[in-house]
Amino acid sequence: MIQLGQEAENLAAAFLQQQGLRLVTRNYRCRTGEIDLVMDDRGTLVFVEVRLRKSNHFGGAGASITAHKQSKLIRAAQHYLQQQKAQPPCRFDALLLDGGKMEWIKDAFSA
Repeated sequence: MIQLGQEAENLAAAFLQQQGLRLVTRNYRCRTGEIDLVMDDRGTLVFVEVRLRKSNHFGGAGASITAHKQSKLIRAAQHYLQQQKAQPPCRFDALLLDGGKMEWIKDAFSA
């Protein structure tokens, strides 16, 4: 499963780079959580959650980004920004891979 997750993140990073975003870092980890991809979109720092589901029997990839997961992502992003000593404009995007389909949701949720 870890290998599938890494492949999904590779696909997501490549897709977002084709859309003009620049990869800043991957798999940022701290004790409050993990951020799959940190990208730069023309001066806006984008924290990207990549979700992979082979099927939508359990609600699909989007349904797996619960309020609890969002809270962990927000705390991890705050930690990242403190470590970088930066406060650029930010947003949270989701890149969903559901049964072979890819969906990019810009500004999927906010802090």
